[in-house]
Amino acid sequence: MTAYISVSFGNRKLVEKELAAISDTLRKYKISPFIFVDNYKFDSIQEKQMMQQAMTDIDRCDILIAETSDKGIGIGVEVGYAKAKNKPVIYVRKKQADHSTTVSGISDFQIFYNDANDLQEQLVNILNEIKRP
Repeated sequence: MTAYISVSFGNRKLVEKELAAISDTLRKYKISPFIFVDNYKFDSIQEKQMMQQAMTDIDRCDILIAETSDKGIGIGVEVGYAKAKNKPVIYVRKKQADHSTTVSGISDFQIFYNDANDLQEQLVNILNEIKRP
């Protein structure tokens, strides 16, 4: 299994601990984490190639995790595409971050966390539910 992790490119460094917690937890469940912004660098004129690649990678994943502590239009597009492909969507954000009504409204699971440990605990509960036969 693979989990596509959607995060704002500009916010990537600010959620380093949280993304590490997500990735570590996924690996314990034998789910490979795939963080799009860590795998590609696109120029501003390559928007079509970027979104085509995102859709290809989402097609290959089994779950989409959207870290939205910093909201981004691209995250919403990726979530919508994953949902249209019947992939489970997990909406994740720091408790004090702005709420995304659109991502929350389309997601299957929500995690509002205080810190990386809290995030891990909540993610374990969701993964247990998803991986149940």
